[in-house]
Amino acid sequence: MRVHTVRSGIIAEINMIPLIDVSLILLIIFMVITPFLVQSQIQVALPKASSGTKGGDDNVIKVQLAADGTLTVDGKPVRPARLENELILRFSKAYKKTVLVEADKAVPVERVVQVLDAAKKLGAGKVGIAVKPE
Repeated sequence: MRVHTVRSGIIAEINMIPLIDVSLILLIIFMVITPFLVQSQIQVALPKASSGTKGGDDNVIKVQLAADGTLTVDGKPVRPARLENELILRFSKAYKKTVLVEADKAVPVERVVQVLDAAKKLGAGKVGIAVKPE
């Protein structure tokens, strides 16, 4: 009687299935979390008003002025001296842009007027100031 012995060798393959599973799960997690991360990064305490209209979000450039002096355009931090250049870049991408200023109630009116003036000077279709309803 002959006994056959099978030589077992080392398997030198990498199992790709767990790697693909983990990659797909991470992709799904990042896709779900991304909209929350894209929201505005600075907190602005808007002033209250009894009258106001709900504006559409299409073709709107949001300029935020925080109480600590931070200025952002569509969530991107901008130095005040570069505001006009940043608005020019935004205006060149679409026709008839609307500029919405979200200013903290502690921000001096002069800074808000400077932003509105720059927007109108560069040809904004509409300008507005965001308020919180009472």
